[in-house]
Amino acid sequence: MEYKASVNKLTQPLVKYLIDNADKLRIEVDVLENGCTIIDAGIKVPGGLEAGRIMAEICMGGLGTVSLNHSAYTENWPLSVNVYSSNPVLACLGSQYAGWSLSHEKYYALGSGPARAMATKLKDGQQEPVEALYKELGYTDACDSTVLVIENDAIPPLAIIEKVAAACNLDPAKLTIIIAPTSSLAGGIQVVARVLEVALHKAHALHFPLENIIDGSGSAPVCPPHPNFVKAMGRTNDAILFAGQVHLFVKGSDEAAEKLAKELPSSTSKDYGKPFAEIFKQCDYDFFKIDAMLFSPASVIVTAVESGKTFRAGKLDNALLDQSFGA
Repeated sequence: MEYKASVNKLTQPLVKYLIDNADKLRIEVDVLENGCTIIDAGIKVPGGLEAGRIMAEICMGGLGTVSLNHSAYTENWPLSVNVYSSNPVLACLGSQYAGWSLSHEKYYALGSGPARAMATKLKDGQQEPVEALYKELGYTDACDSTVLVIENDAIPPLAIIEKVAAACNLDPAKLTIIIAPTSSLAGGIQVVARVLEVALHKAHALHFPLENIIDGSGSAPVCPPHPNFVKAMGRTNDAILFAGQVHLFVKGSDEAAEKLAKELPSSTSKDYGKPFAEIFKQCDYDFFKIDAMLFSPASVIVTAVESGKTFRAGKLDNALLDQSFGA
């Protein structure tokens, strides 16, 4: 696969918009002593749906369109987030996926967004991507500034900020970090906006050729926030697991497209059938005990562009969605 777009350059106008419209979006911008710009989108400030929508487009490296509208496809939760990308592999796996593990003492977070594509580490005397996924994608990015999105309820310590800047080979003054808790409106939106990304990630896990995925869109209901982290996280996951819809356009054989459609839905997982917060508790709050195949949309449509045939699998589950969302 050959990617010419710079996810970091494409997101610069979006980051600037957040900063220039901080008061309007109810977010807070702070510049640390080392020059790093911190954007609080829901820790000490209200933030909101629009801030989360823009965060989601930043997470997608400027290669995705994220919108909010009302839809009748779920009985009690009409507000939906809609995601579209004409470059879904790079937008979702090359930028949006929360693949950068960051920790210092008791602070732990996963980093999303364009900075991932610039981050390298020294191994055997050579610089290589921090995440092995980029070797497979055959993509690296370079830019004079970068941005990282973190889902957390606290500002990262300076040690992590310095680590991110160093990995991207930039001065901290050229780094922006956007943070929103899962329990916030902005944080919730940017997680639910991963409905297309989880489909791409599962397709990758199923060994479907990523170069054959040429277009994609997805939607999922906006979940009500919850002050408890586990329940808030559960609701954002359940929005996708029980009511996420994804449409992929792929090259290749009809048989491969049909197989992908049948294997993608969340209902194919052995852990499907309960709200995510309950599953997480039963697994002793250990993500690695949860079946990785669970993280996928409820309903999937796969169109084989060369034959024009379309294959469908999965279904929406309003009852489980209501149970999760507290209807």
